[in-house]
Amino acid sequence: MGLPINYSVISLAIRWKSTALAVLGIGLVVTVFVGLLSMASGFRFALRASGSAGNAVVLEKGALSELGSSFSTTAGDSVADDPRVARRPDGVALASPELVLVVALPRKSDGQLTNVGVRGVTPAAFFLRSGVTVIEGRRPRPGLHEIMVGRQAARRIQGIKVGSTASLLRHPFEIVGVFSDEGSAFESEVWGDFAAMGSAFNRSGTESSLTVRLSEPRALAAFDEALRANVQYPLTLTNEREYYERQAGPLMGFLRGLAVFVGAVFAAMNTMYAVVAHRTREVGTLLAIGFSRGSVLTAFMLEGLLLALTGGVLGCLASLLVNGLTASTSANLGEVSFAARVTPTNLAYGLVFAAAMGIIGSFLPAARAARLPITSALGQQV
Repeated sequence: MGLPINYSVISLAIRWKSTALAVLGIGLVVTVFVGLLSMASGFRFALRASGSAGNAVVLEKGALSELGSSFSTTAGDSVADDPRVARRPDGVALASPELVLVVALPRKSDGQLTNVGVRGVTPAAFFLRSGVTVIEGRRPRPGLHEIMVGRQAARRIQGIKVGSTASLLRHPFEIVGVFSDEGSAFESEVWGDFAAMGSAFNRSGTESSLTVRLSEPRALAAFDEALRANVQYPLTLTNEREYYERQAGPLMGFLRGLAVFVGAVFAAMNTMYAVVAHRTREVGTLLAIGFSRGSVLTAFMLEGLLLALTGGVLGCLASLLVNGLTASTSANLGEVSFAARVTPTNLAYGLVFAAAMGIIGSFLPAARAARLPITSALGQQV
Protein backbone atom coordinates (compact mmCIF):
# COMPACT_ATOMS: atom_id res chain seq x y z
CA MET A 1 0.00 0.00 0.00
CA GLY A 2 1.30 3.44 -0.92
CA LEU A 3 1.39 6.56 1.25
CA PRO A 4 -0.57 9.58 -0.04
CA ILE A 5 1.62 12.34 -1.44
CA ASN A 6 0.28 14.94 0.99
CA TYR A 7 1.57 12.86 3.93
CA SER A 8 4.97 14.55 3.63
CA VAL A 9 3.46 18.04 3.59
CA ILE A 10 1.23 17.31 6.57
CA SER A 11 4.16 15.77 8.44
CA LEU A 12 6.27 18.88 7.90
CA ALA A 13 3.43 21.12 9.11
CA ILE A 14 2.90 19.06 12.27
CA ARG A 15 6.59 19.18 13.11
CA TRP A 16 6.86 22.87 12.35
CA LYS A 17 9.58 23.57 14.92
CA SER A 18 11.98 20.92 13.62
CA THR A 19 10.98 21.87 10.07
CA ALA A 20 11.91 25.51 10.68
CA LEU A 21 15.24 24.54 12.25
CA ALA A 22 16.08 22.21 9.37
CA VAL A 23 15.17 24.84 6.76
CA LEU A 24 17.30 27.40 8.59
CA GLY A 25 20.24 25.01 8.84
CA ILE A 26 20.14 24.06 5.18
CA GLY A 27 19.63 27.69 4.22
CA LEU A 28 22.78 28.71 6.09
CA VAL A 29 24.81 25.94 4.45
CA VAL A 30 23.55 26.92 0.97
CA THR A 31 24.29 30.58 1.70
CA VAL A 32 27.91 29.71 2.50
CA PHE A 33 28.14 27.34 -0.46
CA VAL A 34 26.83 29.90 -2.99
CA GLY A 35 28.85 32.66 -1.33
CA LEU A 36 32.09 30.73 -1.82
CA LEU A 37 31.21 29.97 -5.43
CA SER A 38 30.53 33.68 -5.91
CA MET A 39 33.91 34.61 -4.47
CA ALA A 40 35.55 32.18 -6.88
CA SER A 41 33.53 33.67 -9.76
CA GLY A 42 34.60 37.17 -8.78
CA PHE A 43 38.26 36.21 -8.59
CA ARG A 44 38.06 34.40 -11.92
CA PHE A 45 36.36 37.42 -13.51
CA ALA A 46 39.01 39.83 -12.20
CA LEU A 47 41.80 37.73 -13.68
CA ARG A 48 39.98 37.02 -16.92
CA ALA A 49 39.14 40.71 -17.36
CA SER A 50 42.87 41.49 -17.17
CA GLY A 51 43.43 39.85 -20.53
CA SER A 52 42.27 40.47 -24.06
CA ALA A 53 41.58 37.69 -26.54
CA GLY A 54 43.62 39.52 -29.19
CA ASN A 55 46.68 40.03 -27.01
CA ALA A 56 49.48 37.63 -26.11
CA VAL A 57 52.09 37.67 -23.35
CA VAL A 58 55.76 36.91 -23.97
CA LEU A 59 57.70 35.41 -21.05
CA GLU A 60 61.12 33.91 -20.52
CA LYS A 61 61.05 30.23 -21.45
CA GLY A 62 60.28 28.15 -18.36
CA ALA A 63 58.73 31.02 -16.40
CA LEU A 64 55.21 30.52 -15.04
CA SER A 65 54.50 34.17 -14.36
CA GLU A 66 55.83 37.65 -14.98
CA LEU A 67 57.43 37.69 -11.53
CA GLY A 68 59.63 34.76 -12.47
CA SER A 69 60.45 36.05 -15.94
CA SER A 70 63.31 38.28 -17.05
CA PHE A 71 64.81 38.78 -20.51
CA SER A 72 66.69 41.50 -22.29
CA THR A 73 65.01 44.41 -24.03
CA THR A 74 66.93 43.29 -27.11
CA ALA A 75 65.05 40.00 -27.03
CA GLY A 76 61.78 41.86 -26.56
CA ASP A 77 62.53 44.19 -29.44
CA SER A 78 63.20 41.21 -31.72
CA VAL A 79 59.71 39.89 -30.96
CA ALA A 80 58.10 43.30 -31.49
CA ASP A 81 59.79 43.53 -34.91
CA ASP A 82 58.19 40.27 -36.05
CA PRO A 83 55.60 40.82 -38.83
CA ARG A 84 53.07 38.72 -36.88
CA VAL A 85 52.79 41.58 -34.38
CA ALA A 86 50.10 44.12 -35.33
CA ARG A 87 50.99 47.74 -36.13
CA ARG A 88 49.37 51.06 -35.39
CA PRO A 89 48.48 53.26 -38.37
CA ASP A 90 51.83 55.03 -37.94
CA GLY A 91 53.67 51.71 -38.28
CA VAL A 92 54.66 51.39 -34.59
CA ALA A 93 54.35 47.85 -33.25
CA LEU A 94 51.55 47.20 -30.76
CA ALA A 95 53.95 45.84 -28.17
CA SER A 96 54.25 46.82 -24.53
CA PRO A 97 57.45 45.92 -22.63
CA GLU A 98 56.64 45.67 -18.92
CA LEU A 99 58.56 45.34 -15.68
CA VAL A 100 56.69 43.52 -12.90
CA LEU A 101 57.62 43.14 -9.25
CA VAL A 102 55.98 43.00 -5.83
CA VAL A 103 56.48 45.46 -2.97
CA ALA A 104 55.18 45.44 0.61
CA LEU A 105 52.92 48.34 1.60
CA PRO A 106 50.75 48.84 4.72
CA ARG A 107 47.02 48.04 4.60
CA LYS A 108 44.49 50.64 5.68
CA SER A 109 42.55 48.12 7.75
CA ASP A 110 45.27 47.05 10.19
CA GLY A 111 48.54 48.68 9.14
CA GLN A 112 50.07 45.28 8.36
CA LEU A 113 52.25 44.93 5.27
CA THR A 114 50.69 43.32 2.22
CA ASN A 115 52.08 42.46 -1.20
CA VAL A 116 51.20 44.87 -3.99
CA GLY A 117 51.99 44.34 -7.66
CA VAL A 118 54.04 47.09 -9.33
CA ARG A 119 54.10 47.38 -13.11
CA GLY A 120 56.43 49.53 -15.17
CA VAL A 121 54.81 50.38 -18.51
CA THR A 122 55.30 52.47 -21.63
CA PRO A 123 52.57 54.47 -23.40
CA ALA A 124 52.00 51.39 -25.58
CA ALA A 125 50.33 49.67 -22.60
CA PHE A 126 47.37 52.04 -22.90
CA PHE A 127 46.86 51.18 -26.58
CA LEU A 128 46.75 47.48 -25.76
CA ARG A 129 44.52 47.90 -22.69
CA SER A 130 41.83 50.33 -23.71
CA GLY A 131 39.83 49.67 -20.54
CA VAL A 132 42.38 51.46 -18.36
CA THR A 133 40.83 54.81 -17.46
CA VAL A 134 42.26 57.51 -15.21
CA ILE A 135 39.52 58.45 -12.73
CA GLU A 136 41.57 60.93 -10.72
CA GLY A 137 44.69 62.90 -11.58
CA ARG A 138 46.70 61.89 -14.63
CA ARG A 139 49.05 59.25 -16.06
CA PRO A 140 52.72 59.12 -15.01
CA ARG A 141 55.01 61.03 -17.37
CA PRO A 142 57.82 59.14 -19.12
CA GLY A 143 61.19 59.24 -17.38
CA LEU A 144 59.86 60.56 -14.04
CA HIS A 145 59.42 58.83 -10.69
CA GLU A 146 55.64 59.07 -10.80
CA ILE A 147 52.99 56.39 -10.32
CA MET A 148 49.27 55.90 -10.63
CA VAL A 149 47.43 53.35 -8.51
CA GLY A 150 44.49 51.08 -9.28
CA ARG A 151 41.29 52.00 -7.47
CA GLN A 152 41.27 48.74 -5.49
CA ALA A 153 44.83 49.38 -4.34
CA ALA A 154 43.84 52.95 -3.41
CA ARG A 155 41.02 51.59 -1.23
CA ARG A 156 43.22 48.97 0.40
CA ILE A 157 46.63 50.62 0.89
CA GLN A 158 47.42 53.16 3.56
CA GLY A 159 48.44 56.70 2.59
CA ILE A 160 47.45 56.44 -1.07
CA LYS A 161 46.16 59.73 -2.45
CA VAL A 162 47.02 61.93 -5.39
CA GLY A 163 49.80 64.34 -4.47
CA SER A 164 51.36 62.16 -1.78
CA THR A 165 54.53 60.07 -2.03
CA ALA A 166 54.88 56.29 -1.81
CA SER A 167 58.08 54.43 -1.05
CA LEU A 168 58.64 51.51 -3.40
CA LEU A 169 61.66 49.46 -2.33
CA ARG A 170 63.00 52.59 -0.60
CA HIS A 171 62.57 54.72 -3.70
CA PRO A 172 60.12 57.66 -3.44
CA PHE A 173 57.49 57.91 -6.18
CA GLU A 174 54.92 60.68 -6.45
CA ILE A 175 51.31 59.49 -6.77
CA VAL A 176 49.80 61.41 -9.68
CA GLY A 177 46.67 59.41 -10.52
CA VAL A 178 44.14 56.69 -9.76
CA PHE A 179 42.84 54.39 -12.50
CA SER A 180 40.18 51.76 -13.08
CA ASP A 181 40.03 48.87 -15.52
CA GLU A 182 36.53 47.38 -15.53
CA GLY A 183 37.15 45.31 -12.41
CA SER A 184 40.33 43.58 -13.63
CA ALA A 185 43.28 42.51 -11.48
CA PHE A 186 45.18 45.57 -12.75
CA GLU A 187 43.10 47.65 -10.35
CA SER A 188 45.08 46.07 -7.50
CA GLU A 189 48.40 47.23 -8.98
CA VAL A 190 50.62 50.31 -9.04
CA TRP A 191 51.74 51.52 -12.47
CA GLY A 192 54.71 53.70 -13.29
CA ASP A 193 57.06 54.51 -16.14
CA PHE A 194 58.98 51.51 -17.48
CA ALA A 195 62.34 53.28 -17.85
CA ALA A 196 62.13 55.12 -14.53
CA MET A 197 61.30 51.95 -12.63
CA GLY A 198 63.98 49.98 -14.44
CA SER A 199 66.55 52.54 -13.34
CA ALA A 200 65.27 52.76 -9.76
CA PHE A 201 65.13 49.01 -9.24
CA ASN A 202 68.39 48.15 -11.04
CA ARG A 203 66.47 46.41 -13.83
CA SER A 204 67.52 48.61 -16.75
CA GLY A 205 67.91 46.71 -19.99
CA THR A 206 65.52 43.94 -18.94
CA GLU A 207 61.79 43.34 -18.95
CA SER A 208 59.55 40.84 -17.19
CA SER A 209 57.12 40.46 -20.05
CA LEU A 210 56.12 41.80 -23.41
CA THR A 211 52.43 42.14 -24.25
CA VAL A 212 51.72 42.17 -27.97
CA ARG A 213 48.68 42.43 -30.21
CA LEU A 214 48.83 39.74 -32.89
CA SER A 215 47.90 40.68 -36.43
CA GLU A 216 46.37 37.22 -36.77
CA PRO A 217 45.41 35.43 -33.50
CA ARG A 218 45.50 32.04 -35.23
CA ALA A 219 49.25 32.49 -35.67
CA LEU A 220 49.85 32.27 -31.91
CA ALA A 221 50.77 28.56 -31.80
CA ALA A 222 53.28 28.83 -34.66
CA PHE A 223 54.70 32.06 -33.22
CA ASP A 224 55.13 30.42 -29.80
CA GLU A 225 56.87 27.42 -31.35
CA ALA A 226 59.30 29.70 -33.17
CA LEU A 227 60.10 31.64 -29.99
CA ARG A 228 60.72 28.45 -28.01
CA ALA A 229 63.07 27.18 -30.68
CA ASN A 230 65.12 30.38 -30.73
CA VAL A 231 68.49 29.47 -29.20
CA GLN A 232 69.62 33.06 -28.66
CA TYR A 233 66.38 34.34 -27.06
CA PRO A 234 64.31 31.37 -25.78
CA LEU A 235 60.85 32.77 -24.99
CA THR A 236 57.22 31.64 -24.86
CA LEU A 237 54.01 33.19 -26.09
CA THR A 238 50.62 32.73 -24.34
CA ASN A 239 47.19 34.17 -24.99
CA GLU A 240 46.83 37.02 -22.50
CA ARG A 241 43.43 35.97 -21.21
CA GLU A 242 44.59 32.40 -20.67
CA TYR A 243 47.73 33.65 -18.94
CA TYR A 244 45.82 35.66 -16.33
CA GLU A 245 43.27 32.92 -15.74
CA ARG A 246 46.15 30.55 -15.04
CA GLN A 247 47.44 32.84 -12.29
CA ALA A 248 44.47 31.84 -10.14
CA GLY A 249 46.36 28.73 -9.15
CA PRO A 250 43.88 26.08 -10.37
CA LEU A 251 45.18 23.29 -8.19
CA MET A 252 44.99 25.30 -4.98
CA GLY A 253 41.54 26.56 -5.92
CA PHE A 254 40.39 23.04 -6.65
CA LEU A 255 41.67 21.64 -3.37
CA ARG A 256 40.14 24.43 -1.33
CA GLY A 257 36.88 24.13 -3.19
CA LEU A 258 36.81 20.40 -2.66
CA ALA A 259 37.42 20.78 1.07
CA VAL A 260 34.66 23.36 1.37
CA PHE A 261 32.26 21.26 -0.68
CA VAL A 262 32.87 18.13 1.37
CA GLY A 263 32.43 20.11 4.59
CA ALA A 264 29.16 21.59 3.32
CA VAL A 265 27.90 18.16 2.21
CA PHE A 266 28.42 16.67 5.65
CA ALA A 267 26.80 19.69 7.31
CA ALA A 268 23.68 19.46 5.14
CA MET A 269 23.45 15.67 5.38
CA ASN A 270 23.80 15.80 9.17
CA THR A 271 20.95 18.31 9.30
CA MET A 272 18.70 16.01 7.29
CA TYR A 273 19.87 12.93 9.18
CA ALA A 274 18.92 14.55 12.47
CA VAL A 275 15.43 15.35 11.15
CA VAL A 276 14.70 11.79 10.01
CA ALA A 277 16.77 9.50 12.24
CA HIS A 278 14.74 10.01 15.43
CA ARG A 279 11.54 8.95 13.63
CA THR A 280 12.37 5.23 13.53
CA ARG A 281 9.23 4.42 15.53
CA GLU A 282 7.13 6.33 12.98
CA VAL A 283 8.65 4.24 10.18
CA GLY A 284 7.85 1.07 12.12
CA THR A 285 4.26 2.22 12.67
CA LEU A 286 3.76 2.92 8.97
CA LEU A 287 5.14 -0.50 8.06
CA ALA A 288 2.97 -2.18 10.73
CA ILE A 289 -0.26 -0.76 9.35
CA GLY A 290 0.53 -2.00 5.87
CA PHE A 291 2.47 0.63 3.95
CA SER A 292 5.29 -0.75 1.80
CA ARG A 293 8.95 0.02 2.48
CA GLY A 294 9.22 1.68 -0.95
CA SER A 295 6.35 4.08 -0.27
CA VAL A 296 7.73 4.97 3.16
CA LEU A 297 11.15 5.69 1.70
CA THR A 298 9.58 7.77 -1.08
CA ALA A 299 7.57 9.79 1.43
CA PHE A 300 10.62 10.56 3.56
CA MET A 301 12.72 11.47 0.52
CA LEU A 302 9.96 13.77 -0.72
CA GLU A 303 9.84 15.36 2.72
CA GLY A 304 13.61 15.82 2.64
CA LEU A 305 13.42 17.32 -0.83
CA LEU A 306 10.76 19.83 0.20
CA LEU A 307 12.77 20.82 3.26
CA ALA A 308 16.00 21.14 1.30
CA LEU A 309 14.52 23.14 -1.57
CA THR A 310 12.85 25.55 0.83
CA GLY A 311 16.13 26.00 2.66
CA GLY A 312 17.95 26.21 -0.66
CA VAL A 313 15.73 29.02 -1.93
CA LEU A 314 16.19 30.97 1.31
CA GLY A 315 19.94 30.35 1.18
CA CYS A 316 20.15 31.56 -2.41
CA LEU A 317 18.20 34.71 -1.54
CA ALA A 318 20.48 35.35 1.43
CA SER A 319 23.57 34.83 -0.72
CA LEU A 320 22.54 37.81 -2.87
CA LEU A 321 23.76 39.98 0.00
CA VAL A 322 27.28 38.81 -0.83
CA ASN A 323 27.12 40.12 -4.40
CA GLY A 324 29.54 42.99 -4.88
CA LEU A 325 31.35 42.54 -1.58
CA THR A 326 35.09 43.10 -1.99
CA ALA A 327 37.68 40.60 -0.85
CA SER A 328 41.40 40.10 -1.39
CA THR A 329 43.53 37.05 -1.97
CA SER A 330 47.14 36.34 -2.78
CA ALA A 331 48.14 35.41 -6.31
CA ASN A 332 51.28 35.44 -8.41
CA LEU A 333 50.44 39.07 -9.15
CA GLY A 334 50.55 40.09 -5.48
CA GLU A 335 47.40 40.55 -3.43
CA VAL A 336 44.42 40.92 -5.77
CA SER A 337 41.17 42.59 -4.75
CA PHE A 338 37.96 41.49 -6.40
CA ALA A 339 34.20 41.72 -5.99
CA ALA A 340 32.06 38.62 -5.35
CA ARG A 341 29.73 37.81 -8.26
CA VAL A 342 26.53 35.88 -7.51
CA THR A 343 25.70 34.47 -10.94
CA PRO A 344 22.60 32.54 -12.08
CA THR A 345 24.85 29.50 -12.47
CA ASN A 346 25.98 29.76 -8.85
CA LEU A 347 22.37 30.00 -7.67
CA ALA A 348 21.44 26.96 -9.78
CA TYR A 349 24.33 25.02 -8.24
CA GLY A 350 23.07 26.01 -4.81
CA LEU A 351 19.59 24.63 -5.49
CA VAL A 352 20.90 21.42 -7.04
CA PHE A 353 23.24 20.99 -4.09
CA ALA A 354 20.38 21.50 -1.62
CA ALA A 355 18.09 19.07 -3.46
CA ALA A 356 20.76 16.38 -3.65
CA MET A 357 21.59 16.66 0.03
CA GLY A 358 17.90 16.66 0.96
CA ILE A 359 17.27 13.42 -0.91
CA ILE A 360 20.48 11.68 0.16
CA GLY A 361 20.31 12.94 3.74
CA SER A 362 16.75 11.69 4.25
CA PHE A 363 17.15 8.44 2.32
CA LEU A 364 20.00 7.05 4.43
CA PRO A 365 18.34 7.14 7.89
CA ALA A 366 14.92 6.22 6.46
CA ALA A 367 16.39 3.22 4.64
CA ARG A 368 18.15 2.13 7.82
CA ALA A 369 14.92 2.33 9.81
CA ALA A 370 12.93 0.56 7.10
CA ARG A 371 15.35 -2.39 7.17
CA LEU A 372 14.77 -2.97 10.87
CA PRO A 373 12.25 -5.64 11.91
CA ILE A 374 8.93 -3.95 12.61
CA THR A 375 9.02 -4.96 16.26
CA SER A 376 12.47 -3.44 16.67
CA ALA A 377 11.44 -0.22 14.92
CA LEU A 378 8.37 0.13 17.11
CA GLY A 379 10.53 -0.32 20.17
CA GLN A 380 12.82 2.61 19.31
CA GLN A 381 12.70 5.70 21.52
CA VAL A 382 11.11 8.77 19.87
